[in-house]
Amino acid sequence: MDFRLTEDQRALRKGVRELLARLFDREALRAAVDSGRLDRELWRELGAAGFFALRLPEEEGGVGLGLPEAVLVFEEAGRVLLPGPLVATHVAAGSLRGAAEGEVVVTDASEGLVPWLDEADVVLGDAEGAVPLRSVDPLTPLHRVPGTGGRAHPFRHVERLPTTVLETVLLTAAEQVGSAGRTTETAVAYAREREQFGQVIGGFQAVKHLCAGMLVRTELARAAVRAASVTADPVEIAGAKLLADEAATGNARDCLQVFGGMGFTWEADVHLHLKRAWVRAELRLPAARAEEVVAARL
Repeated sequence: MDFRLTEDQRALRKGVRELLARLFDREALRAAVDSGRLDRELWRELGAAGFFALRLPEEEGGVGLGLPEAVLVFEEAGRVLLPGPLVATHVAAGSLRGAAEGEVVVTDASEGLVPWLDEADVVLGDAEGAVPLRSVDPLTPLHRVPGTGGRAHPFRHVERLPTTVLETVLLTAAEQVGSAGRTTETAVAYAREREQFGQVIGGFQAVKHLCAGMLVRTELARAAVRAASVTADPVEIAGAKLLADEAATGNARDCLQVFGGMGFTWEADVHLHLKRAWVRAELRLPAARAEEVVAARL
């Protein structure tokens, strides 16, 4: 089985990266952090670009692509920390009117923790009585459904889960991979320009090892996510999510180390990647359950 990207897939990735650079640059990221609100105009522009309708058939107004292409798109979204319940809206685009066009914001309350509940037009699952929960990520407001503790994850028998649930897990993993890749690039770029003791810090062995470890985590998780998008095997999806969570959180922490004291300031974006990675890791198939799923197969 060949997992290398086709020419069309590379063109898709390049096009999405250019689109997001135009729609959601660093200035827009910081504006989103300051406002704490979902940008509806941005949401509609994503819809117009086919972000949510990517996998709908062309005769239904979609782009007609598959899960492997969706993984590439969500990896790019993760790179720039694009906010909002992107995965839930994308997965619901085929069944909810207005979701594909970005006119409707969809969130998911089936797992105890509910992101962007106040901004959502449609809530999948039961969010009755949900109470606000202080989120570590300023770009992901959260509510908790009472009695769940935020951990009502239906993953005990992963093979029995609906396809949409498994796709949600995999696309969340793709976002994590995008974040891991971005923090790797950020750490390497900083290590090449920051000088200490008369030389760039990238020349120090300890920094080299940190950056190399970040690259290994990213590429391992990326390969697992892309392979799972082709096989659609539930256990491979669980393993991919586990690796992607480790890459996103581990790389953000190591990026902070490369930046040193500067990395811990509010002005640096590294902390935003770490906080988003923490939240994503809990929203979809947390590590303990992913490990149980993989161990059961083994």
